[in-house]
Amino acid sequence: MFALAMALPPTAAGQEAVLDILPLRPFNFDISFNQRTFAPKARVIAGQVGITALRYGPLEIRTVYQYYSQHTPTFVTDQHSLFLNPRWNNFIDILDFPKANPLNRVIRHVLFGPLEDRAVPYIGTLIGGTLPGRDADSLGYLYGGQVGVRFPVARGFSVDMGLQYSRFEIDFNGVSDLSDQWLFTIGIRL
Repeated sequence: MFALAMALPPTAAGQEAVLDILPLRPFNFDISFNQRTFAPKARVIAGQVGITALRYGPLEIRTVYQYYSQHTPTFVTDQHSLFLNPRWNNFIDILDFPKANPLNRVIRHVLFGPLEDRAVPYIGTLIGGTLPGRDADSLGYLYGGQVGVRFPVARGFSVDMGLQYSRFEIDFNGVSDLSDQWLFTIGIRL
């Protein structure tokens, strides 16, 4: 066996992806700046917290809880969302061609400048539910997508920012409707 191994030309062995449960930096805390089309139609600030449950190579699955509350003289609303957030980290690396000047390196340099080697760009989907949903006491559905970037700052700490679109069913002042929501999120991962 040793002789056979010595006779073959040396090759670089790649590291296989390993399933990682509750990986390094599993918790995230974000502030989001939202624009909504319903419930209420306004620009709002919300908080969200999440946990990365699984990571397998560049793929990860997060669970995120988002809370929004607005109390005015004319209405009161408390809204809760819980959703799964599968992400593909470093998706730009699929553009690793041509060999002389790979597109992924050019894109990273243009987008992130001197931080191109530290940036972790990602794309993801959202699927979950909202409360109140179809009426004040039932769940509504939520789906959407996101694109963003994470910058590892130190071991166990990173800064994350992203742009997220979601569409969800929500009950507001006794009326149920679909709301489109754009969010800009910025937060930390610990």
